Amino acid sequence: MGNWEYKVISSGKGGFASPALMEKFINDLGQQQWEIIYFHTAPENALAFNGLARRATERDWTLEDAAAAAARTEADKLRAEFEAKFKAATGSAPVEDDKAETFLAEEKAATDNGLRRLRDTSRDADPDAPEEDTGGRDEWDKLAVEDELPTFFDALRPHMRRNQRGPGMSVGVDYLAKKWHFEESDVKTALVECGMQIPADENAKPVYVEYEGDLFWVNINRRGEVWINTREKPQPVFRVIQAKRLTEEELPVADVPPAARHESAPAPSAQASPAPQAERRAPEPATFLTKLRGLMRRNRRGHGWSGSFGFLTKALKLDEPALLAQLGEHGIRPQTEGESRPQFHEEGDFVYWLNRNQRGETWINARKGRAPHAGEMADEGDDESASSGEAPAPTTAPAPAADAAPAPVASGAPLPSADNTLAAVRLLLQPKKRGEGVAALVTDVASQLGRPQEDLLAALAGAGVTVPADPKAKPTFGEHGGEIFWLNQNARGELWLNAKPSMATRKSRSRKTANEGAGSEE
Repeated sequence: MGNWEYKVISSGKGGFASPALMEKFINDLGQQQWEIIYFHTAPENALAFNGLARRATERDWTLEDAAAAAARTEADKLRAEFEAKFKAATGSAPVEDDKAETFLAEEKAATDNGLRRLRDTSRDADPDAPEEDTGGRDEWDKLAVEDELPTFFDALRPHMRRNQRGPGMSVGVDYLAKKWHFEESDVKTALVECGMQIPADENAKPVYVEYEGDLFWVNINRRGEVWINTREKPQPVFRVIQAKRLTEEELPVADVPPAARHESAPAPSAQASPAPQAERRAPEPATFLTKLRGLMRRNRRGHGWSGSFGFLTKALKLDEPALLAQLGEHGIRPQTEGESRPQFHEEGDFVYWLNRNQRGETWINARKGRAPHAGEMADEGDDESASSGEAPAPTTAPAPAADAAPAPVASGAPLPSADNTLAAVRLLLQPKKRGEGVAALVTDVASQLGRPQEDLLAALAGAGVTVPADPKAKPTFGEHGGEIFWLNQNARGELWLNAKPSMATRKSRSRKTANEGAGSEE
């Protein structure tokens, strides 16, 4: 019967990091002729296991095979003796060769039947007997053989695999011990003798060594496994020098922060001449009205900001009389019955005023610009209360009728107010070749008015029609006389002014057409 050697196999307490590593470990056992006879996995981790493996140390044999091998050996021995005696009788061979030929025959027979080579033990007790033949190698030859062995670093490279995380390659000390048939302590001793240092734990800083342009170091993972790593030594691309630190006197002038830039400046079109650089100014100081404006929300239609007293009193944790008192200190008070226009207050680049809607709620409004003079329209229609269908504050000048044709603007004359600007430019728009509405190039409209394009864009921005930031941005709309106006930029960079009937106007026309059709049928 054959003899077996046994080996306990285990993945460690934490198990393998991936199924691929576990599969490689089992494949290596199979290549080493190990047979797994017991395998048990942990219930909480399928990659953690322990087991038992075995492999044969001698080939299987039977009594019949041993008797046949002995018979062949005896027959070969008798044949060799008969041949030696025949040669001695004829004088063709010396008698001294009898023992040598007999020994060679025995050795050949042992080789043929698969048993190990027999050793002559007849002269073991003779102190003067020569040593057995070692293949023609002496002590000097053995030293030369050791010099032909690869270095420790060269022997590592065929067993290394690319790191799953980070650059370079790595190999485990336990894997090397199995491949080289060493103990792990022997491999660790070789590491230290080659100049590498084994860290105390996984958080220790590694110690690098260099060999033939490559870096080598050792680390320990969280499972306590020792790994040898290597990577190419990085080539230097710069050298470190000490720069000079500037003093406060040498510091340059700080740039204007984005919050201090002019917010209402329209975006220049592709054909517009570059505007002069805006003057640098300090950020707006924080005041009570600035804090209020930060709590307001931008109007859904038009420009400016609005906020109701119901929301502001909760945000500031004040009651309405206290809020009105603080606003009164800044010159902002509600409009009385005898006043035809609200009380405007200017602070910085903004103007503030109060108004009431149809439900009696008080609203505070703000917009960029100056307060309108007497006789001018105050543009209260841009506040949140007016956009919600509530009555705006009255003005001294009544709005023109929707069907009334506005007077043409003289060339070079000042542009009118917001509503009149839209009415004036409407006369210069031409019907579109495709689609509904009218349109015209902004440069053509500005040339017909005899004004710079920048002034026309500023007047349109006051009416709520601003230049979009890019061709794909959603435009802003202004409304006048049942039509909506907007600006857009085409693929060639041309800026166009467009107008078409609003949705309410189109629905009204549809209902009117339907009623006329019903009346004709009657």
